[in-house]
This record gives sequence, C-alpha cells and structure tokens, in this order.
Amino acid sequence: MTSPLVSATWLHHHLNDRQVVIVDCRFALMQPDLGQQQYQEAHIPGAYYLDLNRDLSSPVTQHGGRHPLPDATALAAKLSAMGIGSDAAAPTLVVAYDDSRFAFAARLWWVLRYLGHDRVVVLDGGFAAWKAAGYPVTSDIPPSQAGNFLPRLQPESVVDIDQVKARKDLPEVILVDAREGERYRGEREPIDPVAGHIPGAVNYPWQDVTDAQGFAKSIAEQQQRWQGVESAEEVLVYCGSGVTACVNLLSLELAGINTGKLYAGSWSDWCSYLSP
Repeated sequence: MTSPLVSATWLHHHLNDRQVVIVDCRFALMQPDLGQQQYQEAHIPGAYYLDLNRDLSSPVTQHGGRHPLPDATALAAKLSAMGIGSDAAAPTLVVAYDDSRFAFAARLWWVLRYLGHDRVVVLDGGFAAWKAAGYPVTSDIPPSQAGNFLPRLQPESVVDIDQVKARKDLPEVILVDAREGERYRGEREPIDPVAGHIPGAVNYPWQDVTDAQGFAKSIAEQQQRWQGVESAEEVLVYCGSGVTACVNLLSLELAGINTGKLYAGSWSDWCSYLSP
C-alpha cells in the first residue's frame, strides 16, 4: 500500500480477501463500553473488535499516562487470534476503522507499526462512509483464526518524559500538542488534573486532519498544514494520553514526513509529575 488510507469502495472490493483483516476500533472516552456495544449491534462483515482500554492500552499506574502502550505479547496473541500474521512473505493487511475522525483507528495504525507491522491502513471516512455507500453491516461475530503475529518493537518511534525533556528545546526538534486549542491554552481541561501544555510545544489540533464528515483532507492540505515542519529532525507529538496524537502522526505520514514520534504518556503523564 502506498497510502495509509483506503476508501470504503476499496474495502468492499476486498471484503473477502483472505490477506485482509478488518478491525473495528470504535470507542468513546466518556462511555467506555459504547464502542463494543455498537460493534455488537452492527459492524463491517468479518470485522473483529479491539477496545482502546482493554486491548490497545496497558493498565494505568501513577505515571505513564491514561493510556499506556499495550503489552506487546498480550496484544500479539489477540492479533494472532484474528488471523493477523507477520510473515514477511505474506503479511496480513490490517484495515482499522472507527467513527471518530480516526481518533481510535489511528491508535491501532500507530501501535501496529510500533510492533513492526507496516501493513496497516485506516478506512477513510470510517464506519459512516461505509454505511453511506450502502454497503452491508452485520451483528455476526467472526470466529477466531490461526494467525502468527510476532512483534518486532520499533523503540525509535516512541519517546518518554525524560527524552521529551532532553530534546524538546533543541533547534532541530519540534514538539507538537495535538489537543484542541482550548486545552492547549489551558482555558479548559475536562480530563486531566492540570491544565496547560508542555513548555515549548506548538499546537496542531488533531481534528484539523479531517473534514467534518471524517474524511482526510487532501495530500496538498496535509503538506500545507505541516509547512515548515518538514525540515525538523524529529517531530515529537503528544495529546492527552497518546491516542489522538496518532491522528497527527497519520497526517505527517500523508504529508510525506517520516520523522514523527509519539510521546506515549503525553500530557497525562507529564502533569502526573506536577502539583495540581
């Protein structure tokens, strides 16, 4: 695949392709069970479900943020049971989708790449685009498969708080806050105990990657959005907890910039070391 995105039409044409596995990533931060309920009611035929809290994150501790990276071995077992294989000769293509403008599908997209599996794309327009095209949905849960997913961690794609502190003010490094402007400016903080942003960070809200219907803006618009960033040696991206920052990392990929790295703990990790 030359793009990290596929259309609903493309996916419909490849719905029965044995080398394609579809993963439903729908989730709601304020209603953690909603995504799985929606999946059980109706999903793209053949799609499996991965939950942000239970599958794509590790348990929360004092530090590390609200959505620490998942345990690689545990997630690999779940991916294998979906029939996802990492055999270099015939790696499975994973198609992730949500209904939140890539917020959760991009998390799976980034996590799989962090685990060394580059054959992953996001459904442009999400579940809404699939339904709007008149394609079928089902409540049938697909059976377990016999896949063989072997994680090969890419540690260079992620940074922790110490690395952010050491590198954020270097002239060749750009620190990007992916949250909406109000949270970046500290005017509103609905989740974390401290408002504000990491000193030196610039604000690129993740919602600007897509239009109101959840379709990615054009390549030219993605490139224009990151104008001036392409010369940086590193682009360190964070959000509240390392989830929607992945939408900006997807945007960087669309713009042809491959220097993006995720501060996985993000603001929730950073402010855990501050006095509220």
